[in-house]
Amino acid sequence: MNPLFANLPTTVFEVMSGLARETGAINLGQGFPDDPGPLDVRQKAADAVLNGYNQYPSMMGLPELRSAIAAHYRHWQGLDLDASTEVMVTSGATEALAGAILGLVEPGDEVVLFEPMYDAYLPLVRLAGGIPRFVTLEPPHFRLTEEALARAFSPKTKVVVFNNPLNPTATVFSPDDLALLADFCRRFDAIAISDEVWEHVVFDGRRHQPVLGLEGMRERSVKIGSAGKIFNLTGWKVGFVCAAPEIMRVLAKAHQFLAFTTPPNLQTAVAYGLGKDDAFFDGLRADLSRSRDRFSTGLESLGFAVLPSQGTYFLNIDIAPLGETDDVAFCRRLVMDHGVAAIPVSAFYAQGAVKTVVRFCFAKKDETLDAGLERLAGVIGAAR
Repeated sequence: MNPLFANLPTTVFEVMSGLARETGAINLGQGFPDDPGPLDVRQKAADAVLNGYNQYPSMMGLPELRSAIAAHYRHWQGLDLDASTEVMVTSGATEALAGAILGLVEPGDEVVLFEPMYDAYLPLVRLAGGIPRFVTLEPPHFRLTEEALARAFSPKTKVVVFNNPLNPTATVFSPDDLALLADFCRRFDAIAISDEVWEHVVFDGRRHQPVLGLEGMRERSVKIGSAGKIFNLTGWKVGFVCAAPEIMRVLAKAHQFLAFTTPPNLQTAVAYGLGKDDAFFDGLRADLSRSRDRFSTGLESLGFAVLPSQGTYFLNIDIAPLGETDDVAFCRRLVMDHGVAAIPVSAFYAQGAVKTVVRFCFAKKDETLDAGLERLAGVIGAAR
């Protein structure tokens, strides 16, 4: 067996979700919403599977969806993309990430990773033979710094994998952070694989800024998006890839031997959904923002130290003020003793640098959040 996969432990998401099922705990760990997703988009998918085309679609994606992606990003992010040469559809963003990393990284290439990070990044880099170089981001603000980037980048740097907004920290990187990253990519001739699946889930008047649109990054960026995150349909697994034609030609060949294509009925529905008016997308953000505020206010009223949540489905608490130094042990007690499942953020660090931050998912119904808060009421007293 390949030791890379054979030796991987069971993910913390599966462990905590399993404990939640076994104990009847409220699962605020894994990042999926209670809401079933927009009815009209789901109806489009149902109609397309019954009355539409169900054989192999184009490997690159249905032309109507590729055109819809280009138009959507032109409207929302000011990007001028050629749908026929710079846009591809994948079976989810993780497949897009796998194709990009396997297509661009050769054995011995150095790859800059920002931790905490989505758990697929590091195994994929190692599978490609890449050598990871870590930039460790620290709470509470998780900002990029010149010094940290200078330690990670070198003449061997080939690729940077960057997530904005950042899961698990709920950080939206500032224009200064993005400009600093772009400067290092240009300086070291590196390609940025930019995981932007949370691009529509940003709060407090923020607007997502794609790496692809930064100065000097048009020809050295891969932009990855997710219909599942945009429409709160996490099980659909429809990903978007945008890149210059020279890069896209390689990514398409990697995609050909991974998933090859994506269910055409879902592509039809996503194409329809991307064309919806601004009020729809603004409404989704407003609903999630309201849930964030409800849960954040509740946690603060219980005495928890809540870190800023600028985007994603998540918010985090700092357990250090409770005298806690082990987020894994804390989360295990949380689910076993108090009936609430959460995720220890140390699981997102390759080097285990931060062990006092715990992530909750707030993309839940009010009654779920309120029930969770009720159970969490006894945690601080027990901790002290």
